[in-house]
Amino acid sequence: MKEICKGVFSLKNIVLVCVAGMSTSLLVTKMQKAAQEQNIEADIYAIAESEVDKVVTSKKVDVLLLGPQVRYLKGTYEAKYRHLNIPVETINMTDYGMMKGENVLKQALQLIG
Repeated sequence: MKEICKGVFSLKNIVLVCVAGMSTSLLVTKMQKAAQEQNIEADIYAIAESEVDKVVTSKKVDVLLLGPQVRYLKGTYEAKYRHLNIPVETINMTDYGMMKGENVLKQALQLIG
């Protein structure tokens, strides 16, 4: 029972990827606020697509969420990180554009499982 609870409440590492890592910073802030309001322990941060390899090889990543502007990288990242079982998905364009942090957090948590 202890192991099951440990998995449910463990820290979630959610990485948002965009061209330079800047356009997602407001979305990260809104996701962090939503996580805090829901008592979800999550490390949520944005990186540039050029930093993905470095981050994935140096940190635990539970999910990669791609900004709509880098959605073309989805297949590449899925193939590259398949052996690490890291889900890769594009952020819903409406949620991204409207900066709906709660919706994007929900998407990330569903992908993590």
